[in-house]
Amino acid sequence: MTTKPGGKGVSLKDKLDGNELDLSLSDLNEVPVKELAALPKATILDLSCNNLISLPSDFCTLTHLVKLDLSKNQLQQLPFDFGRLANLQHLDLLNNRLVSLPVSFAHLKNLKWLDLKDNPLDPVLAKVAGDCLDEKQCKLAAVRVLQHMKTVQSDHDRERQRKLQAEREMEKKREAEQRAREAQERELRRREKAEEKERRRREYDALRAAKQEMETQTKKETKETPKPSSVSCPSQLPQHKRSWSRALLKLLFFLLLAALSTVAVCRVTELRSQPLCVSVNTLYEEAVTALQSHRILQNMLRQNSQP
Repeated sequence: MTTKPGGKGVSLKDKLDGNELDLSLSDLNEVPVKELAALPKATILDLSCNNLISLPSDFCTLTHLVKLDLSKNQLQQLPFDFGRLANLQHLDLLNNRLVSLPVSFAHLKNLKWLDLKDNPLDPVLAKVAGDCLDEKQCKLAAVRVLQHMKTVQSDHDRERQRKLQAEREMEKKREAEQRAREAQERELRRREKAEEKERRRREYDALRAAKQEMETQTKKETKETPKPSSVSCPSQLPQHKRSWSRALLKLLFFLLLAALSTVAVCRVTELRSQPLCVSVNTLYEEAVTALQSHRILQNMLRQNSQP
């Protein structure tokens, strides 16, 4: 049987042993997984003395393998799901470049024989594996390495759970911070609305107070103004004129008081930014300026008139 994965010739030797097929492949740069998967009776596979640097990820689908020889290659690592080869009992990894084994190695519960010699193994793993110089040592290596990898898997699972728990705690913390920010924003908006409502209430109260003051003053002036007599007498003419003069003065005083009230409202309350108040404040400032100028002019004329 001959196949050509990777564009290179592959020599395959097979031997039928009862219902099992013993395959030996040479001159390989990569493993013909599809061809091997089509041979479910090939439970013994010899891939030793090739130039394999790695195994393809689908190699672990060859779950029918019982004995696997990968010795004297250039393997730097095994697939992370190597533990899927659940029927594997005999594994030879002699003389490769392996430093560690995948965590899933702990799932090879049927493994009875293992050789890891002549690999640059991690010191801890190398000590656990020991030598494989005879059948007894190789079987002991399988037992000890499986136990060690189970411990590694437990540590790995605990670390993964710790990370997951830390991520969940971090997510809860982020959610709590987000809820706190949202609550703070809602409180800020509530305060702003309350302050705006209070500002408008004060403006309304100021306007109403000014209006009531003007109405009160108007009523007072109206009550104090005497009604004119229906019959005119020549002797009462001067008194009638004096009454109208007083009414006119009172009206002027009322208008002056109303103007001063308007100026006070526009300069003291928050209505000063309204267009009407802006005009009133401008007229007030111009009047003050003109009055000051008039006083300065009178002082200058008085000084010039003195001998």
